[in-house]
Amino acid sequence: MDGMSLTPEQEKLNALRNILPEAFCEGKIDWEKLKATLGGDINFSNERYVLNWAGKSDAFKILQTPTYKTLIPAKDESVNFDETNNIFIEGENLEVLKVLQKSYFGKVKMIYIDPPYNTGNDSFIYPDMFSESKADYEKRVGDKDEEGYMTKSSLKSPSLGGVSQAGWSKNSKENGQYHSNWLNMMMPRLYLAKNLLRQDGVIFVSFDDNEVHNLRLLMNEIFGEENFLGCLPTIMNLKGNNDQFGFSGTHEYTLVFLKDYNLGRIGEFKLDEIEIEKWEEDEYGLYKQGANLKSTGVNAPREKRPNLYFPIYVNGNVFSLENKDGFEEIFPTTNKQEMSWRWSKTKFQKEFFNVIISKNGNEYSIYKKQRPEINDLPSKKPKSIFYKPSYSSGNGTQELKNIFNERYFSNPKPINLVKDFIEIGTHPNDLILDFFSGSGTTAHSVMELNKEDGGNRKYICVQLPELCEEKSEAFKAGYKTIAEISKERIRRAGKKINDEIRLIIDDLRMKIKKLQSELPTEENQSEITSLQSQINNLQSQDLGFKVLKLEDSNFKQWQQIEGNDAQALAEQMKLFVDPVSESATIENMVYELLLKSGKDLNSKIFPSGGGEFGYLLLCD
Repeated sequence: MDGMSLTPEQEKLNALRNILPEAFCEGKIDWEKLKATLGGDINFSNERYVLNWAGKSDAFKILQTPTYKTLIPAKDESVNFDETNNIFIEGENLEVLKVLQKSYFGKVKMIYIDPPYNTGNDSFIYPDMFSESKADYEKRVGDKDEEGYMTKSSLKSPSLGGVSQAGWSKNSKENGQYHSNWLNMMMPRLYLAKNLLRQDGVIFVSFDDNEVHNLRLLMNEIFGEENFLGCLPTIMNLKGNNDQFGFSGTHEYTLVFLKDYNLGRIGEFKLDEIEIEKWEEDEYGLYKQGANLKSTGVNAPREKRPNLYFPIYVNGNVFSLENKDGFEEIFPTTNKQEMSWRWSKTKFQKEFFNVIISKNGNEYSIYKKQRPEINDLPSKKPKSIFYKPSYSSGNGTQELKNIFNERYFSNPKPINLVKDFIEIGTHPNDLILDFFSGSGTTAHSVMELNKEDGGNRKYICVQLPELCEEKSEAFKAGYKTIAEISKERIRRAGKKINDEIRLIIDDLRMKIKKLQSELPTEENQSEITSLQSQINNLQSQDLGFKVLKLEDSNFKQWQQIEGNDAQALAEQMKLFVDPVSESATIENMVYELLLKSGKDLNSKIFPSGGGEFGYLLLCD
């Protein structure tokens, strides 16, 4: 509510929107559509099937604009910096994706992102014009802090050393380009992300109803409709949430696209074979033995339920409600007491295909066939509806609370959901990218899955140093940014997993010791070898991560001189006698040269013995 009275103009617009909603786009009248709706003779220019929006051409320019940024190491915030292959990058993700293009082009097997949902209350980087002046910025979007917009200067924070988060704004639904703003934010990032995927790579994007329609069309355009793999309803809360829609929301979505449908494939889950053996199949589908159809208990005797006491005629695994030759008469009797059936005659007749007849000696048992419900049936092939009780959004919140003993982050994704995506989207030695890292669930999930299957997956996570609200529990506890929460979560999760690994190794060693005390059979020796291999895999788990931060280049950048000012040109040329920036360090320059020459951030770097300026790069 903005406190303003309704104007006659607005009243008429509201009435027209109720009658002709198709004539409006992002809250404004589309005059061509209005004329066409009213039967006018309109020739739409370049008419074709295409997703278009305000600012799309500018988004393409932003996508194609190179960056002069670099990444610098922050070893004091890292864990096992020199040995780990995991990477956490603190910085604005559009610029980071540009920085990574040369070194990681075509190297990432899987991308998982959980981007802003555009609910009208969330904020994201918009517009992506990092090189423009403050005056140009304010002229284009306006200095409207009271309406949710924030200029560059308003975001300079003493806690971040005066660092400005350029273009950070709230995308309110009252904004005239509400959907366009979101599309302008997403499009260049998805294009750059696609470049980083391997040809057999896959991308998973979690989302809700607000933009899932636009996201599908956008990803069709970027990845190709032929590479669409699925739009998975992802059950987050079966009880439902109260939200802005007409129904109580139970789910979100996960859009899945392959880089190349001919080369990429989704994997299958590893399942417990004992669980699979419980299920059988008939002409109507899969089932397992359910409840016994003979009722028991104080309310089940014949005299209390006379309509449910009648004979069933059985021959082998076939039953009938009519007496037939060769069929044996069965009553619902338990311990010689006359009871009742759970079903009426009518229901038995309708559900004949859901009845199991079994015989043990002279005793017949009659059971209901239990048909699988949502995700009830173990299946190696992933289903199009993703549901497990552990996918509950409440679980994600509780998992993070268990790490910090406080609620520092709203609605993080649950580990089991992301872990299952990683299981079917990768192989044990693959690289995973998440450039909307949030609380760090992806990094945590990678480490958990590696612990479970002995894998050696690596991750690159990217998170903006978004300021925590000063009233939040996280800020009060000393966490100034979301990135700080994410890094601390990964540290604590790694320590916890390491403690769990030690217990698992102790258990495996006890098993080996027991086998060694037995006769040295071939089977024993094989099992000992297998157990020792599991120990070796667990001992080599990578639970560390390198922290790198997005910063300006270590080398001076040439500034274009306007006009023919010879003196200004001469002054700038003097600056480039030494092209190294005053704030540069040798190590930071090494990492920048590493990136800009296309080398992996996990390349080994050794001092050459040549003093302060002597470095030798040994690249894997």
